[in-house]
Amino acid sequence: MAQQHHDLTDSAAAPAALPVTGEALAGYLRGQATEFLRALRLHRETGGGPNGSGGGTADAVAAARALRRSARRISGSLHTFRPLLDPGWSEEIRPELAWLSGTLALEHACESRLDRLLLALHRLSGATTVPTQTSGTGTGSGTGTGSGTAVSAAAPTTTAAPAAPTSAPTSASASASQRTAPQRATTTAPRPTPDRGNLTVGAAKAAALLDRQLTLARTRAHSTALQALGSSRFHAVADKVAVLASEVPLAPHAATTDPRPLATAAEERLTDAVAALPLVTAGHPYNAEALIHGLSPDPAPHPQDAPWHQVRLLLRLHRYALEVLHGSDAPLDVRLLSAGQALDRHRDASEAAAAAAQAARTPRIAPATAYALGVLHADQRHEVEAARYAFQRSWQKQTIGTGTS
Repeated sequence: MAQQHHDLTDSAAAPAALPVTGEALAGYLRGQATEFLRALRLHRETGGGPNGSGGGTADAVAAARALRRSARRISGSLHTFRPLLDPGWSEEIRPELAWLSGTLALEHACESRLDRLLLALHRLSGATTVPTQTSGTGTGSGTGTGSGTAVSAAAPTTTAAPAAPTSAPTSASASASQRTAPQRATTTAPRPTPDRGNLTVGAAKAAALLDRQLTLARTRAHSTALQALGSSRFHAVADKVAVLASEVPLAPHAATTDPRPLATAAEERLTDAVAALPLVTAGHPYNAEALIHGLSPDPAPHPQDAPWHQVRLLLRLHRYALEVLHGSDAPLDVRLLSAGQALDRHRDASEAAAAAAQAARTPRIAPATAYALGVLHADQRHEVEAARYAFQRSWQKQTIGTGTS
């Protein structure tokens, strides 16, 4: 299908009367290096460093997020505009910044994934109170807002979950009796709803299993982050960023080279990657083929997800390139913003579905638990398809700029 792609830089190309050279890249990198050092100082002051105990405070979390944000932007800009930089220095620091950003993101990812799955279980089970986490992990902004009817329709399919193929009939019949008999519910007095009181037995045990597994993963990620922040490897990265804040090692020809062709190349890579996506399939709210494949016993990542994750990374690089070209005057492209948010939801739902499938492979779990995890997995795969549908709708809209950054 021929896709009609609009020029992503139309809204940003208007104020391009002034010449743009490698000095724009140098100024951007200096600004991001300064933000990195400021976030690092705040992270240490709030007890988030290797010797502190305040890693879970709001200030420490915000500082770690700012560290990741600046590290991503520096690394992404070094990748896009590497012909304008000293090649040896650029290739040395770029993977180190990617390592740091990824290491610091693991703990937050585990926490938000647990919140998302617990809220989804709470919603699917029909409970009226929000479930609490048993191990004291912080609450985040997990969004499990899928379609309940779609999940109900998918529940029989999820009985083929590999962890407990024999658990479906009993649990499915119990679930079906609850969903298909509204007249019985109207004649029965509502039961009390203590903290998870209305959760089914399978959903409650599934929540406990996910809580244990993801809390353990979060604890390990926290320890890994603390070790990374105290390592000589991190101190070497921080020293390089400190030098970058005052001196950017540009290539000799960078002062007279226009960086816009490099930004255009990044845009073209994004456009080509989007053109390769199955947007025809994504034009429908749900993709049954992806759901069926998701129930495969193969623990490998879902093959349909990788191209979408790649588009998310390329979209980020494109946004960073626009920031380099236009600095604080870069217009906020609502189309790119909504597309990026859809791809973020796609990534979160994909990883949550993988966590549910991994939990369902736990040996010797109860059949009701395996069934609940299968329904949860199907729900998150439907969230994946809903995010693809939202991206497809956003991408095909006209570019709208707000003029604010």
